[in-house]
Amino acid sequence: MENKMETKSGWRRNRTLVVTALMTVTLAVGMMIGTIISGHASATRMNSPSGATPLAIPDPVQLSSAFASIVKTVQPAVVNISSTQVIERKSPQRPPRSRGQQPDQQQPFQDFFDRFFDFPDQGPQAEKSLGSGVIVDPKGFILTNNHVIDQATKIQVYLTSDQRTPLAAKVVGTDELTDLAVLKIDAGKDLPYAKLGNSDGVQVGDWVLAIGNPFGSLPGSVTAGIISAKDRTDLGQRFQRFLQTDAAINPGNSGGPLVNMAGQVIGINTAIITGRGGNEGVGFALPSNSAIGVYNQLIQNGKVVRGSIGVSFFEVDADNPVLLRQLGAPNGIVLNRVEPGGPGEKAGLEAGDVITDLNGQAVHKGQDFVDAIAQTPVGSQVHLTYVRDKKSHEAALTVGDRAKIYPDELASNDQTGGEPAPVEYGLHVEDFTADQARRAGITAHGVVVTSVDPASFAQDIGFSQGDLITEVNHTPVASVADYRRVISTMKSGQDILFKVIRRNENDQTMVVLLAGVVPSPEK
Repeated sequence: MENKMETKSGWRRNRTLVVTALMTVTLAVGMMIGTIISGHASATRMNSPSGATPLAIPDPVQLSSAFASIVKTVQPAVVNISSTQVIERKSPQRPPRSRGQQPDQQQPFQDFFDRFFDFPDQGPQAEKSLGSGVIVDPKGFILTNNHVIDQATKIQVYLTSDQRTPLAAKVVGTDELTDLAVLKIDAGKDLPYAKLGNSDGVQVGDWVLAIGNPFGSLPGSVTAGIISAKDRTDLGQRFQRFLQTDAAINPGNSGGPLVNMAGQVIGINTAIITGRGGNEGVGFALPSNSAIGVYNQLIQNGKVVRGSIGVSFFEVDADNPVLLRQLGAPNGIVLNRVEPGGPGEKAGLEAGDVITDLNGQAVHKGQDFVDAIAQTPVGSQVHLTYVRDKKSHEAALTVGDRAKIYPDELASNDQTGGEPAPVEYGLHVEDFTADQARRAGITAHGVVVTSVDPASFAQDIGFSQGDLITEVNHTPVASVADYRRVISTMKSGQDILFKVIRRNENDQTMVVLLAGVVPSPEK
């Protein structure tokens, strides 16, 4: 009896195990079939006609670590510069107090001093300016901006490793046309220095770092941004073609380095455009290639010598086929002035000629032409192709020294604080010489417009490059001095009228009147 019971019990257990095993196998097979079907459906979607490719999560980019590594390498070569200028100051004249006016309640003794003491001229006063620089040679040679040390009687440099002990610096040389200067310090040892890169390889969108001493009180500050634009001109001198960046640059950053992701200096921070005196994301650095050329001349000769052929010009817009047809030239720059006695005049060039080629290379941009001539050694020859009366001509010229051809160029360019010299209403003008008038067949006197700032008052009322201003508010102007004398009397909100002589597309002279309301000065 017991054996039968055990037999039944064993059979039940075996049956339960078999059923369980069958259920498990069935479930597993179902899951496999579902997976295959699901996978097949996914594969079908991936291979759909849209051609979409699955996205993959990339490895993290440790950009912050890259920045830190660059700063660690370059920052020791960045210096703070303090320069002292002696300025003649006169004591301000106190306006007389009107009858019944009470003394200043905040300065109760002021009335006493006003009545019993004279306020003589204060005499020479020491004024300090602060900026940045970068060591580019272990012997202590430093690149900075000229405006940081301009007219300085004492220059002190603070190393990153020691912000308390200044080192005296001497000026090796300066170049106002690029706003660069080279200083020398003696630290008694080799110093950390930064390597300069090739700025021609910079592209818009590249990451950059700016290192310097903003506001003169925050040494070693580092900001990051990108290259916003290249070849920015018309911001200062003809030999300044800036890299634009949105890396924060503030007063005091002038002369400091702009650094690429290879840890190379590709620019010297020089200027900002701002409406409030601080960073607004529009900063400018002189490209390193320009800085290298200036640096090499300054350490070798103490000055920069540039070539010139003594001509002024304006560019021909390639998008203006009518003008090109009228000129009979495929490309080029149009001469609007040839300096008397200069290489251009000696070679027979005249105002109105179109220079199309320089040494066998087509001329499209005026700045490229100027740079090529400026870099040509004085006394060397260049070969030009130019068009006159729709006929092509050849000329060989001996390059002269720009400083001798334009002796007043530096004196007429007053740069302060890295900002371009002030220009009234966005108009850049030069004297219209008797020789120019003779060549142009014009008997009128006046000043010629050499360039017009974009988005300026002058552009708004219709000025163009090459216009000849003969009157301002019915007052004749025969020179730049006359022009500035009249302009200086203009007040904000006052009507202003310019009488202008202009040539039309048919090379005919016409009189144009341009008028507007004098704008308020920018704050």
